Amino acid sequence: MTTSTVDTTQELAAFLRTRRERLDPAEFGLPSRRRSRRTPGLRREEVAELAAVSVDYIVRLEQARGLRPSADVVEALAKALRLAPDERAYLFDLARQRPRNADKLATTAAPPLARLVADLSPLPVMLMNHRYDILAWNDEMARLLVDFGTLPPAQRNSMWLCLKHPEIREFYADRERVVREGIAHLRAAWAAHPDDQALTELITEFTADEEFARLWAKRDVKVNGRGRKVMRHPEAGVVELDYEVLTPLEDQDQRLVIYRAMTEESRSALDRLFALPRQ
Repeated sequence: MTTSTVDTTQELAAFLRTRRERLDPAEFGLPSRRRSRRTPGLRREEVAELAAVSVDYIVRLEQARGLRPSADVVEALAKALRLAPDERAYLFDLARQRPRNADKLATTAAPPLARLVADLSPLPVMLMNHRYDILAWNDEMARLLVDFGTLPPAQRNSMWLCLKHPEIREFYADRERVVREGIAHLRAAWAAHPDDQALTELITEFTADEEFARLWAKRDVKVNGRGRKVMRHPEAGVVELDYEVLTPLEDQDQRLVIYRAMTEESRSALDRLFALPRQ
C-alpha cells in the first residue's frame, strides 16, 4: 500500500491500537482470569489507567475523532504503551508535538564517535554536546585551536574559550558574529533542556561577561548546522574555514564539528601548520 500523504489522525488511531494490542497483560501483573477477552493485548480502560486519562479519551483517540493530545498526554501514552525510543518519537510526530529529549545528556564521548574523530584526520574535528563541552578532538583540531588536553575539564568548552581564553578571544576575525551565533545556540539548548542544571549554571557564569550579557539579552535563537569562520592563527596566519555539524542518530546529544579549508591558500596554510613539530 502506498500513500502520498499521511492522515495523522487516522495513523495515530491505528498506531495506538496496534501498540496496545501487542502488550502482554501478564507483564503488567494482571490476573489470568482477565485474559479472557475478545482482542489481544491490554484493554482500553487499562491503558487509560496507566496513562492517567479517561477511557473515553482513549476511545476517541483510537476512533480518530479529531483529538490532538498535549505533549504531556503523549508522554504518558508512550510510557503506558512501553514504546521504544523510535516509536515514542513517531507518536510525538503524529500528535504534532515536538518530543522532549529522552536521551541521557552526554558528558563523555561515545567510544565509536571518539574513534571517528581520530579517523577523520587530517580534517580538524571535535565532538561536543549541547552545552558546547568538548568531549573529544583530534590532533589537527588541537593544533588549530588549543591543546585541550592541557586545560582543566571545566574550560574545555567552546563558548568558555571564546569568551575567556586570552588567545582564543582574539582568534576570530568576526568575533561578535561568532559569539552571537554561539549564544543563539545556547539559548535554544537552554529551552530544549530546561532541567539541565549544569547548563543553567554555565549560562549564569557567562552572564558576568559584559559581551555575553548584552548579546544574551537579544534573545536570538538559532542552531547552525554549517557555516564559515575566518581565523587569525598565530602560526598559520589568516585561515578561512567551512564547518559542518553532524548529529549521530545513536547519540543525539553529541555533535561532530568538522572544519575544512574554504580556499587553496587556507588549505596550504593548514598543511604547513599540521606539518610543524609539536611544541
